[in-house]
Amino acid sequence: MSPWTIWLIIACFFIVLEIFTAGFFIIWFGISALLALVFSLVFPKLIIGQVIVWLIFSVLLVLLTKKFADKVAPANVPTNVYSVIGKKANVIAEINDEKSTGQVKVDGDIWSAKTEEFNEIIPVGSIVEILKIDGVKVVVKKIDEK
Repeated sequence: MSPWTIWLIIACFFIVLEIFTAGFFIIWFGISALLALVFSLVFPKLIIGQVIVWLIFSVLLVLLTKKFADKVAPANVPTNVYSVIGKKANVIAEINDEKSTGQVKVDGDIWSAKTEEFNEIIPVGSIVEILKIDGVKVVVKKIDEK
């Protein structure tokens, strides 16, 4: 098998692999393999040179495009889940941890809720403060309405 064929297979492998990832990182190894393919057409006997071309361009492309790749596909996609912590919410379904019931409404969203103290029951219409997120529920404490 000729060197350019091997580089074409390597390039296709990395490009297809990039389709299944979200990091926009692996594509540079495929593009570097295409550059090594071009080098192999000019210098078919210089296998070490082809590998060096692939390594150099892989490192350069990864380093030079890191900021761009982070903007296009950030590693951690921020969500607004934790933005509700510290906000006040209206109780729309009685919060009773023994019965595993309770819902609050904050910023137009409805959340399942539980109390900070297990034996506390908070009636409908109360105002609560969201202390933290625990799984899919918000943990709340009742605010004195005085």
